[in-house]
Amino acid sequence: MTVGQELCKMTDLRLFHNHMTIDLVTEIFGRYDSEAIARLRQVIFEEFAKSGNYGLVFTYIWDFSSPRDGEYIRGVADIFRKVGAEVYLVELVADFEERLRRNRTENRLRNKPSKRDFEFSEALIYDEKTCRVESLPDETGFENYLRIDNTNISAGEAARLIKEKFGL
Repeated sequence: MTVGQELCKMTDLRLFHNHMTIDLVTEIFGRYDSEAIARLRQVIFEEFAKSGNYGLVFTYIWDFSSPRDGEYIRGVADIFRKVGAEVYLVELVADFEERLRRNRTENRLRNKPSKRDFEFSEALIYDEKTCRVESLPDETGFENYLRIDNTNISAGEAARLIKEKFGL
């Protein structure tokens, strides 16, 4: 999300981070509801694709051990490709300790209310035994792909690399 925020500052792109729907649905339903989240995202993607806006940054933690996650990301990309849009995939990787540290930053906690339950969010998202968050070589299948290890670089620097690579 933070790299997406920085990229949007540098471009005319709009940000749609995954917790915009997760936290909305959780607040309204009082629980996590994956179907409602998926349906809301689908509507947002379809309407944005038709809108004529410059582009959308969507953040998502892809579990590469789950074929379903790969199908989901390819389906999202297809929504935009159908209207002639270019789709770029950026994989950000950082070591486990850095991901844990970032999970507790002020910006993240302000923008992602469900992250405030540290025990839940860190067990769910960062359990490397149940969720593989880094791709294998050539696994993504995206032609317009960039992988950045941002363990030791700022969000602004990562955003600059993305902007330059794809000419945004």
